[in-house]
Amino acid sequence: MDLKLLHDLIEPEVKSLGYELVRVAMIGGTSDPTLQVMAERPDTRQLDLSDCETISRRLSERLDELEAEGRDPIPGGYRLEVSSPGIDRPLTRLKDYADWAGHEARINLAEPQDGRKQFSGELAGTDGEQVRMTGKDGREYVLPFVAIHSAKLLLTDKLINATAPLSAHGADEIIEAPTEGADQSFTQED
Repeated sequence: MDLKLLHDLIEPEVKSLGYELVRVAMIGGTSDPTLQVMAERPDTRQLDLSDCETISRRLSERLDELEAEGRDPIPGGYRLEVSSPGIDRPLTRLKDYADWAGHEARINLAEPQDGRKQFSGELAGTDGEQVRMTGKDGREYVLPFVAIHSAKLLLTDKLINATAPLSAHGADEIIEAPTEGADQSFTQED
């Protein structure tokens, strides 16, 4: 599965609808393959259920077109899951580290730096292609963005207050939608 190819196919579709793509991942392994797409509204960093439906429908149409052309990027059956990144969101873009400066995060590197691969502390923004962080040990760390394997915000009261929903309308609704092609589910993480 070529995640870069999937990202490059999905990103323009998401952007054309006015959203920003946060992450594309295949999860669930062979027993429950799921194409997970995380996106957000640029102005609120959130999605509501209708946003998830809109994105899911567009992506399903595009992926079905590719399959009909014999260029299916995902062989076999899978589920499509569209969601917001949630409160303790993954940090996948360089701009995320600047946007969330002042909040706590955990960063895992692909290779050790200073004898360690994991760093936790408060994000201090970016400097060029470098991510700055004040570690829990009080030290300042500068980590190359390209060296980061994974990162996410840590759940704190400050983060909860910063990401309070603009509206809770529809938060308890579950809407079943007819599916064509890929099995679809609409998921919203809080």
